[in-house]
Amino acid sequence: MCKILYLAVSVLMISCSARGGESRFTVKMGGAQIDVTVADGKMQLTQAEITLWVQNAAESVTAYYGHFPVPHPSIQIKPFTGRGVRSGRTFGGHGGFISIRMGSETTVQELASDWMLTHEMVHLSFPDMPDRNHWIEEGIATYVEPIARIQAGHLDAPSMWADLARDMPNGLPEAGDRGLDNTHTWGRTYWGGALFCLLADVEIRRETKNKKGLQDALRGILDGGGDIRYDWELEDALELGDRTTGTHVLMTLYKKMGNSPTGADLDTLWKELGINLEGGAVHFNDDAELAPIRRAITGTVPVSKR
Repeated sequence: MCKILYLAVSVLMISCSARGGESRFTVKMGGAQIDVTVADGKMQLTQAEITLWVQNAAESVTAYYGHFPVPHPSIQIKPFTGRGVRSGRTFGGHGGFISIRMGSETTVQELASDWMLTHEMVHLSFPDMPDRNHWIEEGIATYVEPIARIQAGHLDAPSMWADLARDMPNGLPEAGDRGLDNTHTWGRTYWGGALFCLLADVEIRRETKNKKGLQDALRGILDGGGDIRYDWELEDALELGDRTTGTHVLMTLYKKMGNSPTGADLDTLWKELGINLEGGAVHFNDDAELAPIRRAITGTVPVSKR
């Protein structure tokens, strides 16, 4: 059985088939055809509910980049006994491939709040990096994922800033740190990379009077051919992002953070952005110096012509 759903920002076409115990469907979003296979296994969720989960993640990434990162990726969903979404991995082969696990008892509510599939789809948007630069891949996916979901209407800004204010200290250097290229702990890989992205976003917006941000740089890298199917050097990607914004922010920041334990005064940064975290909840001060930058980071950006 096949059906077509119409969205406000794009058309979602779903074709469904089943062979043996597995099911397959295709989502067309942001100029891409996404082929999805759900492996054989007991699932509480219906195929329509799983399809909506894929749709929402793809819509989020399309909102951030202006189009889906690669034209014909595939996703394999593997059921396991339990609940939740786990073990997402993204590869550059076969046009872009995502493997992810879903618990047999996962609920619709849990899928609605899931971030992992969006995180994995963001990985499709940046070139494959040498091992020493893995932090930039995970940092971009960690930082961009909630912004993309906000721009598509699947998350609210206070939730994102509360999570960043709570978790960003995990990315600060500790004793013995030798910079992002040489310190491959979980905190420095994911949150150190996300810290690089946040600092770059704020500084690009400072230098351009809030006309451009990291989103413009990442779109420029993607539209210049830099997606996960291709191996690039990090410097080439950052230089292209800098040319897109007309700044030198990315390369300057990389020279500071790549090989030395450079951190940030997060308490001051949150204050300047107008972010006050109390009891796990965020309160915004719209009179703060960088409040316009905070609002612009999660605001929508016009789709560029391709």
